[in-house]
Amino acid sequence: MSNEVTGPLPGRQQDILRRALTHNVVRIKDLAAELGVHEMTVRRDIDALCEQGRLQRVHGGAQMLERTAEELSQTLRAGQNVEAKERIARAALGLIQDGDTVALDASTTSLALARLLPTRKVQAIACSLDAANVLAAGGVPFLMVGGNFHAPARSFVGAFFLDTLARLHPDLVFFSAKGYAPGAGFTDPHLPEVGSKQALIRSGSSVVALLDHSKFGRRALATIATHADVNTLITDADPGDDTRAQLDTDDIQLILAP
Repeated sequence: MSNEVTGPLPGRQQDILRRALTHNVVRIKDLAAELGVHEMTVRRDIDALCEQGRLQRVHGGAQMLERTAEELSQTLRAGQNVEAKERIARAALGLIQDGDTVALDASTTSLALARLLPTRKVQAIACSLDAANVLAAGGVPFLMVGGNFHAPARSFVGAFFLDTLARLHPDLVFFSAKGYAPGAGFTDPHLPEVGSKQALIRSGSSVVALLDHSKFGRRALATIATHADVNTLITDADPGDDTRAQLDTDDIQLILAP
């Protein structure tokens, strides 16, 4: 049995994993009722997750393995709104010119953009292991900013990270957030990530927020950036009149990904 995470999961299997992360043990009968499917369907999903090393069977259900919830949280994030993130990444690519230095935060939306960078003659700044792997595989020259490893985002944080970024000045910074609301700005619940994202945003000549539609109207614990920090917002759906009005007031360019 392999413990390796191999990529995004089907939606129902993601739901099962989320419940297992919360409750540790999940029961087939309960899952079938909550998800509105037959118990045999749930059994097949659990069998698949067990074969992948994500769960282990117990009587009547399954439970989490002794791998960390943090590892799985990154897997689940990677499987959310995949099509929207890819559309946003393609729109973001249109802002990049040959010769630019591009900095990417540790978000899965920025990771989608990293996969497209081999089509441009650029150099990149990577803040996560996943971005570094993608850039290396694509032959994109890059600098990796290290520091203390933050497992939930597979990123780097801390004093060494902040000191290094203070010396760098990329042309474009791309970042994402857990939530956006006109009053609170761009927010994130993970405090170790907040400082890193703030430093990354301060380093760039132009700052681009990459947010899929699920992030609007949500407010997380801490503010990453205010409207004054951001030049462009790219999303996959109309954010609504209130948000549009706020963006216009703050002279932030809005790009809707086709």
